[in-house]
Amino acid sequence: MTRIPHDTSGEPNPLQAFSLDQLRRRTSMKWRTYPEDVLPVWVAEMDVAPPGPVVRAVTDAMESGDTGYPAGTAYAEALAAFADKRWDWPGLAVERTAIVPDVMLGVVEMLRLVTGPGDPVVVNPPVYPPFHDFARHADRRIVEAPLGDDGRLDPDVLERAFRGATEGGGRAAYLLCSPHNPTGTVHTAEELTAVAALAERHGVRVVADEIHAPLVLGGARFVPYLSVPGGERGLSLMSASKAWNLPGLKAALAIAGAGAGDDLARMPEVVGHGPSHVGILAHTAALRDGTGWLDALLDGLDANRRLLAGLLAEHLPAVRYRPGDATCLAWLDCRDLGVGDDPAAVFLEHGRVALTGGLPFGAGGAGHARLNLATSPEVLTEAVRRMAAAVRATDGARG
Repeated sequence: MTRIPHDTSGEPNPLQAFSLDQLRRRTSMKWRTYPEDVLPVWVAEMDVAPPGPVVRAVTDAMESGDTGYPAGTAYAEALAAFADKRWDWPGLAVERTAIVPDVMLGVVEMLRLVTGPGDPVVVNPPVYPPFHDFARHADRRIVEAPLGDDGRLDPDVLERAFRGATEGGGRAAYLLCSPHNPTGTVHTAEELTAVAALAERHGVRVVADEIHAPLVLGGARFVPYLSVPGGERGLSLMSASKAWNLPGLKAALAIAGAGAGDDLARMPEVVGHGPSHVGILAHTAALRDGTGWLDALLDGLDANRRLLAGLLAEHLPAVRYRPGDATCLAWLDCRDLGVGDDPAAVFLEHGRVALTGGLPFGAGGAGHARLNLATSPEVLTEAVRRMAAAVRATDGARG
């Protein structure tokens, strides 16, 4: 499988569409969780305007009164075409898909299909905190298989976790984050093939959260889990929400591998009542007609990765940052700053800048913070300035 590089779209950088004053008029979580003097660079909302085709799709639905219940397979067809062109993967079978309200609710439904109450779910910390929260809410037991020091999957650690999870012959699932949040790691075909072999050997069912798949930067290549040898019994969740900033327009797709269609068919029909019809229209338009906008966004995110690395080297050289190959997120190792296990709390209190603290990400999260790169260079520069000021303030207090 060869990666299809993204095009040079010629569209303007979506990350430079709004001033800070305009962004502060938003009413979403990112801009309403903290007081107005706090600069928010935490939750995975992007400071962008949606692409024109998405705006038109939603506007047309409003003007025509097309605001009823969802129907049809247009969303799945659009994703299949996108996957074929973008990832050189023609194997997304529309007949083995189902619409779910969003990726995490879809994850819960997939876990219910392949495990029972009290069964173990293996995760790779540090990992997106809702992996822990949603699995536990579904009465599943978390088993941690931490990433290696290089931020990659460790097959020996994973095998030990699989072996322990299936001792006694019980059912177990592996909740794979691909690409990985918060590190931005893009798993290779070889790594995913090894995962599939381990899962088959130990009887573990793989559920892959692939929501960040369109947000792969530079020369990296996203490999769908269902495309690798042995991945046929896997289940995947995908959505346009992260890449096109559509989390408020609820819609996602559950996708079954060739050997998991019967599992997906057992999903209760009522699950499909949760997605928004208008959301489905928006996601479909993004996948079909928003790729030029996406390419401009990827260029902007790539520039912001380089900008952040330079700003940290200048203002916070003790912070270790390994730019990820995917997502709009940066995972910052702040342990050498000497500000404790929760540097985000220090940045907030002393710098009035909000990052996501690393502790809820599980093992390996202490002393780390996650920063959202999907903003303007001006906001990113101000965020690092405030972080540096916070460190100076704590140094002064200790002195």
